[in-house]
Amino acid sequence: MSVNHPKLDLSSPKLMAIVNATPDSFSDGGLLYHGRKLDQNKVKARLQLLVDEGADILDIGGESTRPGASPVSEQEELDRVMPIVELAVQETDLAVSVDTSTPRLMLEAASAGAHIINDVRALAREGALEAAASSSLFVCLMHMQGTPTNMQDNPTYDQVNNDVANFLKQRIDMSQQAGIAPEKIWIDPGFGFGKTLQHNLMLLAQLPMIEQLGFPVLVGLSRKSLIGHLLGRDLEERLPASLALAMMSLERGAKILRVHDIQATRDAIDVFCAVSDHDQ
Repeated sequence: MSVNHPKLDLSSPKLMAIVNATPDSFSDGGLLYHGRKLDQNKVKARLQLLVDEGADILDIGGESTRPGASPVSEQEELDRVMPIVELAVQETDLAVSVDTSTPRLMLEAASAGAHIINDVRALAREGALEAAASSSLFVCLMHMQGTPTNMQDNPTYDQVNNDVANFLKQRIDMSQQAGIAPEKIWIDPGFGFGKTLQHNLMLLAQLPMIEQLGFPVLVGLSRKSLIGHLLGRDLEERLPASLALAMMSLERGAKILRVHDIQATRDAIDVFCAVSDHDQ
């Protein structure tokens, strides 16, 4: 399968919209549901809103990865994600990403027309490397210390930037050995995934170290708990700081921003690009 999509041209920063298919998401749980049942009309309306607000990529996930989250069964994850993937492919012209570590979902999403596998476990689950390689989709490899269940239980590093970069380099090498083309690999330092506030701040300050690995960098800092720790802001009060973190990420080499607030971040990216075009 050959995957090519204009929204995956990273000559300019790309905006990845978070589409949570989990009823208990920390930010927008149940937004696509009527009770516990996925509501097709709500899904269509949500997808159209994200198109209108300026998203480039729809990142659809059905397993919560918030700190302390419990895993879901393979079948439940498929039941949550695949109907939205199918609608996203049919109803929009955006690139479609699946936020998953599950090999079967990777393959089914690829067959349905998805373009990207976004895996918080960096294709470490049994069979994931092989599934991703056979799909020919783009892959995003993320760093996480531990699992969502225990990742915030006193995470420690020798040197966080070096440790994260070394992990990502190892996963890049394994991905290429499995047959994934280097031009289809993205990387994500995994802000908030097994990191303290200081780890997150150091990672962002030194993000060019990750960018120097030579692969497009995806950053997800939208509404993260580090904003709460820094400023004491609740989720609904974190937009200004999220935008500041997004712009600092772009300045440090990030190519893809994974966010909740599409329209506001679209405006910020467009201003950033307008200034960058004159900063030559």
